[in-house]
Amino acid sequence: MKDLSVKSSAFESGKLIPKKYTCDGQEINPPLTIEGVPKEAKTLVLIVDDPDAPSGTFDHWVVWNIPASMGKIGENNVPGIEGMNGARQIGYFGPCPPSGTHRYFFKVYALDTELSLAVGSKKRDVEKAIQNHVLAKGELMGIYSR
Repeated sequence: MKDLSVKSSAFESGKLIPKKYTCDGQEINPPLTIEGVPKEAKTLVLIVDDPDAPSGTFDHWVVWNIPASMGKIGENNVPGIEGMNGARQIGYFGPCPPSGTHRYFFKVYALDTELSLAVGSKKRDVEKAIQNHVLAKGELMGIYSR
């Protein structure tokens, strides 16, 4: 499996996510740049989650059928079909840790297919649907504390 490069002009991997992109700010998604997408890829999937949440991994954003040719996800932009986040809402839910410093993983998968899932599907449905279709993957991790 190939590696994707996932970066943001808003923060570096392992560094603080600016307040603007959190529940303490405008709560909009940060810009992302994706490089190394295989030519045969048809779509991308983006999953943003927090494994440090007290009740288990919290899903902050689930998006699929992002055009593989895009290469970028703009700030405050919906690039594909959105699923259900951990707050039981469709769309982006910014970092909002109840205490301590949490890690937020922006995971991108390049797929050889388009997914046939309903708007509002959950992360587990997306993860099941991408099995045997992932050509490349990469991630960016940011941290945030309140």
